Amino acid sequence: MAVKTTRFISASAQLPQLKQGPGGVFMSSQFHTKADLPPKSTNLTGQTGVITGSNTGIGFTCADMLLGLGLTHLILGVRTKSKGEAAAKQLREKRKSPSITIDVFLVDLESYDSIQDFVRRCAALPRIDFVILNAGATDDTFSLVKATGHERLVQVNFISTMLLATLLLPVLKSQSPAGRPGRLTIVSSGLSLHAKFPQHAAPRILPAFDFEKDFDALDQYSTSKFLLHLYLDELVQHVDADDVVVNCVDPGLVKGTNLHRDLGSFTHLVMSAIKSVSGRSLEAGASTYINAAVVQGKETHGCFVMNWKIFPHGMFFYGPQREDTQARLWEEMMEEFRFLKLEEVIQSLRGA
Repeated sequence: MAVKTTRFISASAQLPQLKQGPGGVFMSSQFHTKADLPPKSTNLTGQTGVITGSNTGIGFTCADMLLGLGLTHLILGVRTKSKGEAAAKQLREKRKSPSITIDVFLVDLESYDSIQDFVRRCAALPRIDFVILNAGATDDTFSLVKATGHERLVQVNFISTMLLATLLLPVLKSQSPAGRPGRLTIVSSGLSLHAKFPQHAAPRILPAFDFEKDFDALDQYSTSKFLLHLYLDELVQHVDADDVVVNCVDPGLVKGTNLHRDLGSFTHLVMSAIKSVSGRSLEAGASTYINAAVVQGKETHGCFVMNWKIFPHGMFFYGPQREDTQARLWEEMMEEFRFLKLEEVIQSLRGA
């Protein structure tokens, strides 16, 4: 594959900046958008799919729906083995098909060793067609991950998620069927569209999130999901859509999930009330993953998919500080993972 000489511009990056405010986006998404469920013709027979954060909520429902579409080999990526095995048992009992294989792989996004172990297990599979990185965190209290020193939301939702995504790219490139690109979908959030992201002005971006005095739970979560957009836009400069199609997706606000389990009791109560009134069904939320990872094609490479269609990136993406911030963020990630030779992993994607 020839080295790119011009910058790839995704369909999301080509769209104009979103003009709606947070309230308008929420109302449009939650009340005025019809779910676009997978076409009945979707047939995943013979395919292998990997989903992290899949023992409960949207991830579990997505796993079940994929099996219903004929998926032959399902990998549940979970943090706790007992919960993963319980989910696998429930899926096996529901489907009752001897042709379905369900395996449980452990992955803890607060541990770089665990992430590497997970990638090694995926690399040992004879085939992988798609990966959906759904695992994430919410929290309304500040905490640092002891192993890394980084604030937990940014660590789990961005740093570790994109490490995992990047390490999986060579696996997807080599393990996907000939003539068909592997697929990698990363779960973002509609909240990323209006992330304030004041940390962009700091001399170093990632350490700027690690101070409790500056912690704003909502914007920290929103920004942790927006950082995915910045990194993704740079990552796809090194990944050809003929090898692996990479995108990120927003499931919307969904009922019946445990996403807000780590919030305080009052905040949890408020979120539960909002979800009960305006939340999408689990099936609708899960269908956004399937749409981005299976139904849509190469046109979504490097894109943010929301409401079952290609959407603009977060508003900061279109501002004057984006290019410099993006370059600094990329370099900080390469420095963070120099010990894993992440830059060499990325450079290897350009090869044949």
